[in-house]
Amino acid sequence: MTNQPAIAPETELALNLQGAACPTPIRQRGQVVMGHGSGGKLSADLIRQLFLPSFDNPALRAGDDAAVVTPPPGHRLALSTDSHVVWPLFFPGGDIGRLAVCGTVNDLAMMGAIPTYLTASFILEEGLELELLTRVVVSMQAAAAEAGVQIVAGDTKVVQRGKADGLYINTAGVGFIPEGVTINGAQARPSDVVILSGSIGDHGIAVLEARGELGFETAVTSDAAPLHQLVAAMLAVSNQVHVLRDPTRGGVASTLNEIAQQSQVGILLQEKAIPVRPPSMRRAKCWASTPVHCQRGQVVGDCRP
Repeated sequence: MTNQPAIAPETELALNLQGAACPTPIRQRGQVVMGHGSGGKLSADLIRQLFLPSFDNPALRAGDDAAVVTPPPGHRLALSTDSHVVWPLFFPGGDIGRLAVCGTVNDLAMMGAIPTYLTASFILEEGLELELLTRVVVSMQAAAAEAGVQIVAGDTKVVQRGKADGLYINTAGVGFIPEGVTINGAQARPSDVVILSGSIGDHGIAVLEARGELGFETAVTSDAAPLHQLVAAMLAVSNQVHVLRDPTRGGVASTLNEIAQQSQVGILLQEKAIPVRPPSMRRAKCWASTPVHCQRGQVVGDCRP
């Protein structure tokens, strides 16, 4: 019981709906609005008109709460997840979409797994241009096709203007490890050698240039790419590959430190033997850094010679 006066139903309804707004449909808007994260019609339109045409496959098209997939007989499962935050969203040689796919594909490949499925979750900032989002999605699908993977599940959320750098992406990946393949960071042994698949530092320098932090333009482009085929070729010719890593934040230097700690070994490097393209070396020195601390692009391997 209460002494407060009763509120007429029509008055209560008016109070509950005060300030409510219904954004116009997606076809009339060129930017992400809060309604795109509501779970209602705008969310459904965004998925149907923008994401599904690019990522279309039977598991995604089913529209269920989870994708159901079938592993090959005799294979172990490899799982990885990664969140991708980069500014600007586009840089020479790549963008956040390509980076998201390649990053998770490569994490799986470094375990000797065959990357097969991805999920993708998008944190969208209110006001993000839909044309830009479309470019990112198209780039993701191109990278997924290059890597031979399907994006089978996803999610979108929208945050208020100014709460994100336009767009964040989280990807999770599923791969299958063939029988007889065992690769992990604890397997480095004395007398093993460290190998690099190519020149290092290009991706980090390309992103710094795109931010304008170098103070001048360079011809360096990101080398972010799916590395699973390279790994498969290595494993096809040798069963003495012990450790594989895709250097990300911290670059080759941090990666080798992690391997040394996991395997409880020391690693001796010959600095002159580390491949670095001259443009990347010059730009890194101007930024008071070294390419061994720049991320992405190559495989770091430990194997018996």
